[in-house]
Amino acid sequence: MRIVIVGYGRVGARTARVLDEEGHDVVVVDNDHAKVERARSTGLTVVEGDGSNPEVLAAAGVADADAVGAITGDPKLNFEICMEAKGASDCRTVMRVSEDFHDEIYDEFERAVDEIIYPERLGAGAAKTAMLGGNFNAIGDLTERLQIFSLSVGDDAPILGSRVNDLPLDGARVYAHGRDREPLTIPLPGTTVEAGDRLAVLAETERVDDVRATLLGAD
Repeated sequence: MRIVIVGYGRVGARTARVLDEEGHDVVVVDNDHAKVERARSTGLTVVEGDGSNPEVLAAAGVADADAVGAITGDPKLNFEICMEAKGASDCRTVMRVSEDFHDEIYDEFERAVDEIIYPERLGAGAAKTAMLGGNFNAIGDLTERLQIFSLSVGDDAPILGSRVNDLPLDGARVYAHGRDREPLTIPLPGTTVEAGDRLAVLAETERVDDVRATLLGAD
C-alpha cells in the first residue's frame, strides 16, 4: 500500500517505521526541518512542508495514496489534512486526536474521517493494566505481524449481546472497550457488546480483515 503520514513526531515516526518495515510505500510529510532530516536518515521518502497545503500533499502523491494518516500533535490541523486528502483522492483517512472534545465536535470528526486514533488514551490504558498486574507488552512491542485498530459496533453486528471477553476471535484479542463516547477501558468479565460500543483490537496483520468480518459481519 502507498501511505502518506503527515507528522513525524513520536507517534508518526514509529508508525512510519512499522509500516515501512512491513514493506509498504511510505511517504512522510513534515514542516520541521530537523524532523525531515531525521526521517530521511532512516531511508524514508520525505516531503518537507505543511501537510494541510494541497500542493504539499500533491507532491507527496496523495492522489495515488491508499491511506493518509494525519498524526501531528494538533487535532484541528489533522482534521484539515484529512479533508484536503479526501478532496484529492478516495483514500482512507486517519486522524490523531490528543484531547477530549465536546460530543458534537467529536461526532463531526468521526463522520468526516475513516478512523480516529487517540495514542495518549491507549498509553494510559497500558499504564493502568501494568500497575494492576497485567501484561501490555504485546502492544508496546508491535512488530510487522501485528496491528492495532478500533471499530464501532453497528446495529446489525453479529456480536451484539456477546460478552467481550468471550468473542470468538482467531489470531486477535479485544483489549479495550467503551460505551459510545466513554473512554476505552479494560472490559470486565461480564461486559456485553451493545450497538454503538467501540472496541480496540490487537490482531495478526494477515487476519485483520477476517477479524473485522467476525466482529461487524460481512459487507
